[in-house]
Amino acid sequence: MRYLCLVYGTEDSLPVTQNPNPISRAEVDALTQDSLAYNDLLRTSGHFIAADALHSVRTATTVRVRGGKVLVTDGPFAETKEQLLGFVLIEAKDQDEAVEVASRIPLARLGSIEVRSIMDLAR
Repeated sequence: MRYLCLVYGTEDSLPVTQNPNPISRAEVDALTQDSLAYNDLLRTSGHFIAADALHSVRTATTVRVRGGKVLVTDGPFAETKEQLLGFVLIEAKDQDEAVEVASRIPLARLGSIEVRSIMDLAR
């Protein structure tokens, strides 16, 4: 079964923001290397389907269609404490295995990972 691991965290903790207490560039680089290495481990174990990081929420655009009209606004659809930073799409036998895989995603050390099963609409 496929599971989407949504990686959430605060962009303010990253050195690209104006936060006076961001993690260092070296810590970001180490976290990136840990993440890439974990993706390789997931490939080897057969769990990996896809993974990517997202650009800043400041680059987001939200699209809605209401009454046949397209409404476009800058920014994310909701103001939240944590932002969606990326995702890891995995294959796992069940929710328990998916949670175990998600618990080892390196960014879980700074933020949180939401694990959601993928609906098979092609049935």
